[in-house]
Amino acid sequence: MTATSSGHPFLPRIIGVILLLSGLALVFGGIKLLMLGGSWYYLPAGLAVAIAGLLLLWRNASALSLYGLFLIISTIWAWSEIGLDWWQLVPRLALWFGLGLLLILPWFRKPLLTPNTSPVHTVMLSIGLLMAGGSALISQFVDQDKYSLKGTLDRTSTEMTSTAPAQPAGDWQSYGRTAFGDRYSPLAQITPDNVQKLEVAWKYRTGDVPGENDPHETTAENTPLKVNGKLYVCTPHSKVIALDPDTGKEIWRFDPQLSTQRAGTFKNWAHMTCRGVAYHDDAEYAQQTSGTNIPADATSVASNTTASTTANAGNSLPVATTTDPLVTTVAPAPASATNTAKTTCSKRIFVPTADTRLIAINADTGQMCREFGKDGSVDLTANMGSFTAGGYYSTSPPAVTRNLVIIGGHVTDNLSTDEPSGVIRAYDVHDGHLVWNWDSGNPTQTAPIAADGIYTRNSPNMWSVTAVDEKNGLLYLPMGNQMPDQWGGNRTKASETYSAGVTALDIATGQVHWTFQMTHHDLWDMDVGGQPTLIDIKTAQGVQPALMASTKQGSIYVLNRLTGKPVYPVKETPVPQGHEKEVLASGEYYSPTQPISDINFVPKMSEKDMWGGTPFDQLICRIQYKSMNYQGIYTPPSLQGSLVYPGNFGVFDWGGISVDPVRQIAFVNPNFMAFKSKLVPREAVANGAARKSEVEGVQPNKGAPFGVILEPFISPTGLPCQAPAWGYIAAIDLTTGKKIWMHKNGTVRDNSPLPLFFKMGVPSLGGTITTAGGVGFLSGTLDQYLRAYDMKSGKELWRGRLPAGAQTTPMTYAGKDGQQYVLVMAGGHGSLGTRKGDYVYAYKLPKT
Repeated sequence: MTATSSGHPFLPRIIGVILLLSGLALVFGGIKLLMLGGSWYYLPAGLAVAIAGLLLLWRNASALSLYGLFLIISTIWAWSEIGLDWWQLVPRLALWFGLGLLLILPWFRKPLLTPNTSPVHTVMLSIGLLMAGGSALISQFVDQDKYSLKGTLDRTSTEMTSTAPAQPAGDWQSYGRTAFGDRYSPLAQITPDNVQKLEVAWKYRTGDVPGENDPHETTAENTPLKVNGKLYVCTPHSKVIALDPDTGKEIWRFDPQLSTQRAGTFKNWAHMTCRGVAYHDDAEYAQQTSGTNIPADATSVASNTTASTTANAGNSLPVATTTDPLVTTVAPAPASATNTAKTTCSKRIFVPTADTRLIAINADTGQMCREFGKDGSVDLTANMGSFTAGGYYSTSPPAVTRNLVIIGGHVTDNLSTDEPSGVIRAYDVHDGHLVWNWDSGNPTQTAPIAADGIYTRNSPNMWSVTAVDEKNGLLYLPMGNQMPDQWGGNRTKASETYSAGVTALDIATGQVHWTFQMTHHDLWDMDVGGQPTLIDIKTAQGVQPALMASTKQGSIYVLNRLTGKPVYPVKETPVPQGHEKEVLASGEYYSPTQPISDINFVPKMSEKDMWGGTPFDQLICRIQYKSMNYQGIYTPPSLQGSLVYPGNFGVFDWGGISVDPVRQIAFVNPNFMAFKSKLVPREAVANGAARKSEVEGVQPNKGAPFGVILEPFISPTGLPCQAPAWGYIAAIDLTTGKKIWMHKNGTVRDNSPLPLFFKMGVPSLGGTITTAGGVGFLSGTLDQYLRAYDMKSGKELWRGRLPAGAQTTPMTYAGKDGQQYVLVMAGGHGSLGTRKGDYVYAYKLPKT
């Protein structure tokens, strides 16, 4: 049989070679997948593709009908697995559809035809293309995302008001705006109707950019404060900068001159991070304790009128000349603006440094408060024993409450079983003497430790941000766990009591008031990363003084903050158990149940959720999935290798959540990214890949019988093995505990070879904020944007392009000009690979 001369005879053979090789790859992969108990599809699909390739090499027109049949069956199979989800159709059908389009073109098809060739071959191929292409087209108009939820909040308010500590409406005085960690601003100048007009008000660069000797996870996670008429910014290398809120002009700069920097390198450290600083004002605290109301500067912004000059009189910007070698002063103020002879600090900024100091700085001048501790700082290595440089320090701001500054510390994960204590220490806010210490390894002894004492080694730590209820005298700690994360055979009774939960301490004494554990015998690094949020909730049973704790495993626990009892149900739920003899012989054990809250974003995964850019990496991901131990959330670590989902970046991490106490809603940003975890016997640890960070490479776990290999669950092309979406925004009605809406959030514009603007839903690391204007903000997505959302529906209203990743929490404040600003720090994040920088961006509405 002779083909016609139309078209080049070698063109179909080129496609034939591609199909033959592709088919063989699918056959071998399909056999492996079937042996693991996976999908049947890939083996017959590979045979069909390979045979079609051979027929093309023989210039046999039957290749067209066979390939068309393959497309028809593949489309039906895709429908049966995932319906009309466009992003999941891509790896299943896109490549095959593209090759089919080439085959039907006359240059490829006609060399196969003779005058006697049946038209059925072309018809079958056409039907296959129509089915595959039609599915892709229809899916553009069908949202089949399994987590998305459309809804609307009808109310604009409730009878509730904020019970958080009072402060001027235009300020942001604590990391979470207030000590309640609510991240709610009463400002209302920016609304859903005008937010699209936001424009850059000013830009500033800190000059602190990651260097070649910095650790992999050098991160700009700072949320600045606005208080005392200034903005206070901290940088990854613990520098503190005071800025003019209206112009971004630098007022003063404090450089702690990190001692370890002179010693050489930070490269082996786990982190280089400063999430924030804390503020204390003697006069303001005296007003609070005496019951005097704090005047609300810029209250006019909350009511959309012009701020009065009188209301802002306390926000002048005095700048003092200084000879302190640690401070750079910009544009000295007139001598009348400040008292340069002053030796005490009535207003002070507290900053934890990467070389393990807690420093007090004069909030007006940037000079060290020399009466605090030893010449202005407290040595946080005191009574801690030995540790690797960078293995202990506080990455988060301390709590300042009453006359105390209270601080915990980060302990590097998975290095050994002999790490520094997770002790929480309370120092006098003025002179820095130790008032009490709470060591979770010795929880009842809170009197200051003896000068030669050592806190309990390796006790659970608190590396995140506390919340404070001064009225009820309670401090709330989001707790981590005892090292190492993935093996707990030698954990103490104390660590099993206080790990991975929230503990409430008496502010005055440090004694435990209550504790609530959110992961029993944590083997997944499910430490509570977010600052607890305090809010009074209007429930069906009456108003409850509540604490909300967002967690990596996806549950949001709502507890009575006075008693620790659940406001919304928490159920002890059976979870997977480990059965490997070698692990059990090491002393390991497993909790039979885990507490899961009724309010949760706990994800589920199956083989059908495997993804990739092509059928081949999707197949490899399926093989990886079936090769690992995975029985759902809380699948134990194993020598076989386990899938950890949600992963240790969590559904929620250190960004926490925000609430609107008036509308009674919570605004959250859940993420769904899986990790792989594999235990490595002690004798094999030295032969493993080098440790890159706390979440990549072999974690040595010195002193434990197993190290562990941690890595993200990704395909050979670097794409996630699980299908999008990976990141969302959502709202919860706090009066019912039900989700109101949930939407995919973010694009892959800055994470793909081409700047794709598709709204796939990408992870976000950082927190949300809410405002009385009904607008919420989030900046932490992998693409470089600050976004604004309508709190009624979750609709994205506006986005501002940023020059670097902004894996932090934005904030909002009022300027002296009577306008509401929204501010974000954009410096990138080493672990997420976002673009690095040193930017501070402020936005506001144009003046009318």
